[in-house]
Amino acid sequence: MKYKLSEVMDLIGGGTPKTSKLEYWNGDIPWLSVKDFNNGFRYVYETEKSITQLGLENSSTKLLQKGDIIISARGTVGEIATIPFPMAFNQSCYGLRAKSGIVTSDYLYYLIKHNVSVLKKNTHGSVFDTITRSTFDNIEVEIPSIEIQEKIASILSDCDDKIELNNAINNNLERQADALYQTFFSPKSGTLGKVVTLDEYCSIFTGKKNANASVNGGKYKFFTCAPEALQIDSYIFDGNAIIVSGNGAYTGRTRFYSGKFDLYQRTYACTLLDNVNPDFIFPLYWFVKLELSKKIMGGTRGSAIPYIVMNDLAKFEFIYNEEMFANYTPLFKSLTEAIQANEFESENLAQIRDSLLPKLMSGELDVSDINF
Repeated sequence: MKYKLSEVMDLIGGGTPKTSKLEYWNGDIPWLSVKDFNNGFRYVYETEKSITQLGLENSSTKLLQKGDIIISARGTVGEIATIPFPMAFNQSCYGLRAKSGIVTSDYLYYLIKHNVSVLKKNTHGSVFDTITRSTFDNIEVEIPSIEIQEKIASILSDCDDKIELNNAINNNLERQADALYQTFFSPKSGTLGKVVTLDEYCSIFTGKKNANASVNGGKYKFFTCAPEALQIDSYIFDGNAIIVSGNGAYTGRTRFYSGKFDLYQRTYACTLLDNVNPDFIFPLYWFVKLELSKKIMGGTRGSAIPYIVMNDLAKFEFIYNEEMFANYTPLFKSLTEAIQANEFESENLAQIRDSLLPKLMSGELDVSDINF
């Protein structure tokens, strides 16, 4: 049966308590803004800011309940997530609540995700793209039976749930690596050894391309200074590397990658010199991620756009203790490779989910005879 998108859900507006009222902030109620859920994950569990009950009562923000959906509606539009427990939110977003008997909450999430591109085409505003209430009035959707909705949502949720699990596992593995570093290798650990610099072990280089060199569906990773890698059909290195964002809002963001990749001109790669034990890339990655990137993010050069230069990486100092490296490099390697394996699996699952989504929503894939 066909409905207007606005007919299958309740649209809930957000708001911001007065920032000058200290008693409105730092309370027990999570308060969402777009940056809290623009990471591609289905659920949002943490918010940068929180408000008090008094702040909730003295602003136009509303509480979203478990199963509700949050969507960014101004500026960067179309980011969505599902709410796992009550949260308030700002006026740059809408809350979407499924109308009982028409759609399930799980199906509504995937219905909105499927129609994000249509929502973006129907935005308004001269300065910022904006989704308005009328945007949802202008989009017509086909809604199957509740039974079919539950089957479709179950298939897609299985992919998202495994992605969420992989993310949780990786967070745990990162905490283990952090504990290992702090105990045996950080400046506070008291470990004795030779003071060395990163350029004694690594070749450090940047890419040559602009960000617009990316290619949709390209064969290789193209690392820019943004959180998510793009794709491209060229590569400048094949192997293990430490990738560091060189400017912009994510200056100092550090990741590990193994494989073929290309780089934006303000993104750095650190790869091991030929005469260095190839497994040293693993502890060095955590040294850069946990120590150098922290210093970079706390003391970048520049004014409006922070940035780093080659020397910030090249002359990063750490303690080299041969016995410690021999003992703990295998553990750093295991942690890093496990994290990357989970990341690769999550990428594949996301591709499967995104391929299935339009086919399931259009009815091209018939799930009526599938039993769960």
